[in-house]
Amino acid sequence: MARTLTTIGFDADDTLWHNERFFRITQQRFAELLEDHTPLDMDPELLSERLLAAEKRNLGRYGYGVKGFTLSMIETAIEVTDARVPASVIHELIEAGQMMLSFPIELLPHARDAVTAVASSHRVILVTKGDLLDQERKLAQSGLGDLFSAVEIVSEKTPEAYNEIFQRHGDGASRAMMVGNSMRSDVMPVLAAGGWGTYVPHGLTWEIEQASAPEGDPRYREIVDLSELANLVDQIG
Repeated sequence: MARTLTTIGFDADDTLWHNERFFRITQQRFAELLEDHTPLDMDPELLSERLLAAEKRNLGRYGYGVKGFTLSMIETAIEVTDARVPASVIHELIEAGQMMLSFPIELLPHARDAVTAVASSHRVILVTKGDLLDQERKLAQSGLGDLFSAVEIVSEKTPEAYNEIFQRHGDGASRAMMVGNSMRSDVMPVLAAGGWGTYVPHGLTWEIEQASAPEGDPRYREIVDLSELANLVDQIG
């Protein structure tokens, strides 16, 4: 009897290992560095809104990841200070971005067990986006690399991208599941491609990656954490 699912795709950042918290730490440092150089009415919340707006504008230019975030911090610093931000602050922002590229990888609870369990019966692939070199570094440090049949680092997660990936590395999207913490990138587009989308909530999720749950979609699932994944895959068949 043919399996319903033959291929399981995993997101990386904040699904298998911590990531967003490093952006939050750096954003706090960004606010501290600009505190003495912004107008008195520029509170931290407004500064965060300006930074987020810059990130959204720049996604098409720089893509996802630390490099784009660092350039957006610099652009925002110049904008909110009317180009009066000291060079020393720009230098510290660059150093903060460089530090993000060296943070050690810490796996999320149940990540290794979940990938190992599913890999014993299905093809498993990693589908992630972000800076190529940084994503490769994180995968190498995670110790999970040997468990994946394939690794795809894409510029954007779209229905077309998922269709192509699951056709190339599996039996098509209809027999594939994507597992991740982003409703916008890991769930909605794979459902649109005809696949299964499993949402794994994370305490910190970038605003751009948030979206409403597709309630009522028969191929949508939500689990508390990765400890529930193997059973879910078995239930679907």
